[in-house]
Amino acid sequence: MQPFHGTTILAVRHQGKVALAGDGQVTLNNTVVKHRAKKVRRIYNDSILVGFAGATADALNLSERLEAKLERYNGNLTRAAVELAKDWRTDKYLRRLEALMIAVDEHNIFLVSGNGDVIEPDEGVVAIGSGGVAAQAAATALLRHAGLNAMEIAAAAMEIAASLCVFTNDTVTIEEL
Repeated sequence: MQPFHGTTILAVRHQGKVALAGDGQVTLNNTVVKHRAKKVRRIYNDSILVGFAGATADALNLSERLEAKLERYNGNLTRAAVELAKDWRTDKYLRRLEALMIAVDEHNIFLVSGNGDVIEPDEGVVAIGSGGVAAQAAATALLRHAGLNAMEIAAAAMEIAASLCVFTNDTVTIEEL
């Protein structure tokens, strides 16, 4: 089976707002099979944003599991992300999931991985996926040197990533808290 490629997810916190953006491209080998995939979602009463890179079924499974942890810990994203990462790393089934997740709320941005990582970025910018490096670099530069808000920074950085990464397109979903 040929692997699906192509995701750029970017989180930006700036001026009291957080934006989470994801491109819409899904690629099978060297063919684009979808242009408008929605890789960014609102969960837990629309107070948490999540974005995923990786296998779609795995990403949706992790989203459901994070939401269950949020229910268990009364919406505490830090505790829910840590507990999910612990489960992801130690559970036989979950260890096989191939995805990365960015989860944000009003106060936190976390990159959560199957290695047990729960990483909070230093500067309020983090990105994952094939165009993640380009998106993060662009967003960091815009954050430091442009008078834009979080949503504008995310949109401009995703546009730059799409111009550089063949697995990223310019059909972008952006959610803001």
